[in-house]
Amino acid sequence: MTMIAIIQRPPVLLDRAATLTRGVQSVAEAAAAGATLVVLPELFIPGYPSWIWRLAPGRDGALLSLLHERLLANAVDLASTDLEPLFQAAREHGVTVVCGLNECERRQGGGTLYNSVVVIGADGELLNRHRKLMPTNPERMVHAPGDAAGLRTVDTPVGRLGALLCWENYMPLARYALYAQGVEIYIAPTYDSGDSWIGSLRHIALEGRCWVLGSGTVLRGSDIPEDFPGREQLFADPQEWINDGDSLVVDPMGRLVAGPLHREEGILYADIDVGRVAPARRTLDVSGHYARADIFELQVRRTPATSLRQIDDNQDVEKHR
Repeated sequence: MTMIAIIQRPPVLLDRAATLTRGVQSVAEAAAAGATLVVLPELFIPGYPSWIWRLAPGRDGALLSLLHERLLANAVDLASTDLEPLFQAAREHGVTVVCGLNECERRQGGGTLYNSVVVIGADGELLNRHRKLMPTNPERMVHAPGDAAGLRTVDTPVGRLGALLCWENYMPLARYALYAQGVEIYIAPTYDSGDSWIGSLRHIALEGRCWVLGSGTVLRGSDIPEDFPGREQLFADPQEWINDGDSLVVDPMGRLVAGPLHREEGILYADIDVGRVAPARRTLDVSGHYARADIFELQVRRTPATSLRQIDDNQDVEKHR
């Protein structure tokens, strides 16, 4: 058995350093309780851009630009030391950490953001970075579409992990790509919540015959910092539940074993046994004996997307002599 922990706590919105401090403290608390896998929410660093559901691009362009500027400045560049506190926390406590973040690449100008999720090994090393394939509705004003370079599972001491973000869990082929790589612990960080989302995660567990960890976002009006631009316009009611959370754990037969943690900050713990995954696939293995590979085939292009491919002129001349 493995104890897992899903952190359902808000970020310090638009403040990377303070959010990382909160995340590191949560990792330490979960590790002290015995967890060896710790999951943090979608876009935890420095927070999900909730304002996009409340502002119109034309009418509210000035405020949107100001908020986006703050988001860019507090995004994570994986080529830098931005995420080092979380790497150190994983290393210090010997736990695997999964965390959602706003990602940028400053060496390429830093003007594009991605909705990314990273897997950090118990040795503090980055095991995988997956960029959300398709931002949903107004998210497209903030995040660029990702590629499939990180659409993969990784082996960890707690089991073989894979992750899809929010509504890309509704993409059947993306799910299948994880199933076909033998995912045992399927992690779904999300901004969604409610009965339909919970039903979807139970379906995924039944379909993939794997453990499913739904990592929800919890946020109240009182969680919005006082210096947040447009706070009174956007989040005037401190008692409003901007997002309900609903983190949960589902077993390989679709049964809820923990949660949903509804409208509550805290840590959701559960004991899971990855040894139950293979036996559960005896009757249904959608990428194995139920796949009909003679009829269906999925191809995934993992080549990272790039806007610049440099060709050295001298090498090119030598090649064509």
